[in-house]
Amino acid sequence: MKKYILYAITLIIGLVVGAFIFGGGKEVGDSGAMSHQHAKSTDSTKWSCPMHSQIQKYKPGKCPICNMDLVALKKASKKVLGPRELVMSQAAKDLARITTVEVKRQLVDARIELVGKIDYDETRTKTIAAWFPARIDQLYVDYTGVDVRKGDHLAYVYSPELLTAQRELISAIKFKSTDIDTIKDKLRLWGLSEEKIRSIEAKGKIDDHMDIDAPFGGIVIHKGVAEGDYVKTGEPLFKIADLSKVWVQLDAYESDLPWLRYGQKVEFKAEAVPGKVFEGLVTFISPILDPKTRTVKVRVNADNADFVLKPEMFVRATAFATLAGGGKVISQDLAGKWIGPMHPEVLRDKPGKCPICGMKLAKAEDLGYSVAKQTAKPPLVVPTSAVLKTGKRSVVYVEVPEAEEPTYEGREILVGPRAGGFYIVEEGLMEGERVVTEGSFKIDSALQILAKPSMMNPEGGGSGGGHDHGGMKKTGLEKMDHSEMKMTTYEVSDEFKKQVVPLFDEFFKVQSALANDDLKGATGATEAMLRALGGIDMKLLKGDAHMAWMGDVSSIKDDIGKIASGKDIGALRKTFENLSKTMSKVAMSFEIKFDMPAVIVHCSMAFDGKGANWLQSGEDVRNPYFGKAMGACGEVKIALGK
Repeated sequence: MKKYILYAITLIIGLVVGAFIFGGGKEVGDSGAMSHQHAKSTDSTKWSCPMHSQIQKYKPGKCPICNMDLVALKKASKKVLGPRELVMSQAAKDLARITTVEVKRQLVDARIELVGKIDYDETRTKTIAAWFPARIDQLYVDYTGVDVRKGDHLAYVYSPELLTAQRELISAIKFKSTDIDTIKDKLRLWGLSEEKIRSIEAKGKIDDHMDIDAPFGGIVIHKGVAEGDYVKTGEPLFKIADLSKVWVQLDAYESDLPWLRYGQKVEFKAEAVPGKVFEGLVTFISPILDPKTRTVKVRVNADNADFVLKPEMFVRATAFATLAGGGKVISQDLAGKWIGPMHPEVLRDKPGKCPICGMKLAKAEDLGYSVAKQTAKPPLVVPTSAVLKTGKRSVVYVEVPEAEEPTYEGREILVGPRAGGFYIVEEGLMEGERVVTEGSFKIDSALQILAKPSMMNPEGGGSGGGHDHGGMKKTGLEKMDHSEMKMTTYEVSDEFKKQVVPLFDEFFKVQSALANDDLKGATGATEAMLRALGGIDMKLLKGDAHMAWMGDVSSIKDDIGKIASGKDIGALRKTFENLSKTMSKVAMSFEIKFDMPAVIVHCSMAFDGKGANWLQSGEDVRNPYFGKAMGACGEVKIALGK
């Protein structure tokens, strides 16, 4: 019995001590429990994830989604936020790596990449026709491609009419007729030289055959007769082209037109003449858009004194332009100049007439030029990374000035041409405002979580952040920033999808070259990408799909141009990141089907830990940002359907 009494006393003492220790010295009972719960409910400090604002706790710790440290939230500001405004703590801003730049006016330089081919100069192509009915008894030039000089024999012909005319001349001379000059004029029109006519007069004999000579030099590009043929007056015999000057026929997309002007200098290279850069002047911009290719023909006149440029050669051209306000292209070289309206090589310091065609010269300003930088008002510009585009809408996030905490407002703007890493702003922003250049997608995602209007969800409301990827296979998407991968999809024809696939084939070569540290291979593959772009029939697209594609084309061409001229592989890799984003958008927006599996891969270590995605073919990771040094660094996030 004493033993049990001792156990009971020990148990009571333990309960009292435990209550004192774990109850903080308070009395044990319901009142203590109520006091603890009251203390918790009155603690207004909450802790939230900077990346996932829906995660909120009453104590510090780790986010269960991304494992980032939670940050303390300050008490809500009394200011009423707008429907597109978002307030962040300074710590959340720093962790999200949000950066802003000032909206300012500046001149922007554009590098317009064009592709095309060499063509004959139509003004230097002439046809030699039969001046009289004849039989072709011998052809001295019996195949095309022959280089002939003025006066060279082309054919040996027999003509009864020629015999008759010679007899008339001899008879008129013999009887001193007044028709001598008339007959001589007829023979001259038939191509007989003065020497030949004098020979007929002197000898008094006629020839039953005659040589047809070349009235000018050039390359025979067409032969319309064969030996033994009978030809009528006016029937074409040969076509000859002077190749000392050629035309370069280039294709320009609609987005290129703001930068192109009549008389503009253009540089171009031919695959068949490596290492040489040619120059020419824009002499014609077609007023008609090709409905099949959705491109405009731009013609450049170029010298070809050494005849190395041959018709049908493929060329890659570059036009350089600086755009001022009002859509004018700056050219200080044309200050005070007058230009030939059909011959831009004609430049004069005062008005007058073109010595070639006789037309009145035109002022450079009337042809769309701004001739002096100091008088040109620079356009308002923002970096391309600040603009979020979806369909017809362009959105930026603007930093709200003088706010107690970092506050950002979403705003739709109207953008003009894109060049040199900038968009020209037509409406929606003022000089001096600050726009977000990095972190816009994170702000947009936070607005979606709060069911507010955002770029991706302009109407607001909804589930606050759910994403539909159009039935795509998902792999590890819970670890990815979904808002960066959601985009509008368009119904397009299978034919368009088929035509786009070669563009991706060449893009994958660029990605593979970077993964192998092959700078030359990456820059070289861009030329094939341009050719693939030119082979896509944009008339297959309509409405929003067409507008979205044109925006994508502009971005792709801009990045291709930078990669093609890249000398530093590090800078080239940064440009490739942007190109890959656009190509990923195209793949998902138009639901492209690939011959081989294509995947989007994420590397969290790329670009000093900022992380980056890329699109590649095949599921074996080949990192284009680290190359061979860390080629396997990355994780497949999205697999696109075959």
